[in-house]
Amino acid sequence: MALEDIRKIRLAKRAELLRLGKNPYPISAKRTHSCEAAHREFEALKDGAKEVTLAGRMMTLREHGGSTFTDIKDGTGKFQLYFKKDVLGEKGYEEALKDFDIGDIIEARGILFQTKRGEESLEVRDIKILVKTAHPLPEKWHGLVDIEERFRKRYLDLLMNEKVRRVFENRNKIMKATREFLDSAGFMEVETSILQPIPGGANAKPFKTHLHALDMDLYLRVAPELDLKKLLVGGFEKVYEIGRSFRNEGIDSAHNPEFTSLEFYWAYADYKQLMKFSEELFVHIFKAVGVYPSFSHGEKIIDLTIPWPRVEFVALLQKYLDIDYESLNRDALAKRAEGLGIKVETRLSKGQIGDALYKKACRPRIQNPTFIIHQPAELAPLAKPLPDNPKYSARFQLVIDGWEVVNAFSELNDPVRQREFFEEQEKQRKKGDEEAQRLDETFLEALEYGMPPAAGFAFGVDRLTALLTNSHSLREVILFPTMRPR
Repeated sequence: MALEDIRKIRLAKRAELLRLGKNPYPISAKRTHSCEAAHREFEALKDGAKEVTLAGRMMTLREHGGSTFTDIKDGTGKFQLYFKKDVLGEKGYEEALKDFDIGDIIEARGILFQTKRGEESLEVRDIKILVKTAHPLPEKWHGLVDIEERFRKRYLDLLMNEKVRRVFENRNKIMKATREFLDSAGFMEVETSILQPIPGGANAKPFKTHLHALDMDLYLRVAPELDLKKLLVGGFEKVYEIGRSFRNEGIDSAHNPEFTSLEFYWAYADYKQLMKFSEELFVHIFKAVGVYPSFSHGEKIIDLTIPWPRVEFVALLQKYLDIDYESLNRDALAKRAEGLGIKVETRLSKGQIGDALYKKACRPRIQNPTFIIHQPAELAPLAKPLPDNPKYSARFQLVIDGWEVVNAFSELNDPVRQREFFEEQEKQRKKGDEEAQRLDETFLEALEYGMPPAAGFAFGVDRLTALLTNSHSLREVILFPTMRPR
């Protein structure tokens, strides 16, 4: 039967219920137990010790002469209901089968009992409709050829696929564990602006909008970093934010235009202290999700045992590409990159070319958690250069199975040096680099009032969730990912 024909039949049932004075969308329900609670308390409640009222969505319907079994599903699990003609009465039994369809949300009152097969069930004494559905549930959701349909109709994805539901339950555990750890370490959670007059805090192309009330252009933030560091100036020593950021860039398995990140800033700490703190934070998260000391990603087993190795950025280029970064000038490095199929634009600096080589040939080979330290300074204009070698920054990235999970560094707090870095970024922008950071006078003014030495840290919640749930794309772990219109 065509979908539209099924819809018309169901809407006709809705109309008939209304005609008979039965509201197919009543204002309240009288549930006494969730499905999970009914199973948990079954021994104490069975055989009529106490009537139980369950509510949930009908997922199956199996008729056997004068009796019918159905499974209902709520947010905690499933439970089997048993309709019996001699209990409901012939009229009540026939009305139940006529009025209800798979997918409807119902309320059922009765007593718990165990079937001959040992199945925990509810013998229904009374039943009523809570929600009459117009669309049938999909029959072959798991085998969809058009995977994007799952993302467009995430509500059905969650309803029909327990694995998907567990992904988002684990995502919640990750965020909850992160908050628990940082709160216990004395950090304060804050909220900063999403609409900004100047986008900053990361090398990224922003989304632009217009505020008509003030007749001014604004940007969706690419990162909360600059506002959070202003709070360090204001005297807060440990602050963090978990929230959305937006980057007007490409979409692939590791990128989505809107994403969730954690950023925290810690006064009087440096990037070396931060690496040890990061290990402790992630072990806490891994244990909360139940994956420590190892987990599977694809066909690989990722060993999470701490401490994690610290590897110099230039050492990776030497190890995997036999490139002596220090001895090569910009043009020589560009030739090596082009030989590997990397397009090198004239505006790219030596550090940016080195970063492209690292991303193509080094990062994908890193399996177990590894801190990549001391990247070229021009790649991190908000980081402090190393005191003994200012061509490199006091920075690290955490990589797990080829995915960059963390970006962190000792924060640059010299307003004069910061202005110089911003001015260099503006030059790059004029050469066509749309991801270059902007010169932000309000942030520079804040730095001139004095920001304590500090370490800053950012990790992508989406990427970490994808790794820990063995998902192949960020779209699998974002409830409503950005999709191209049909």
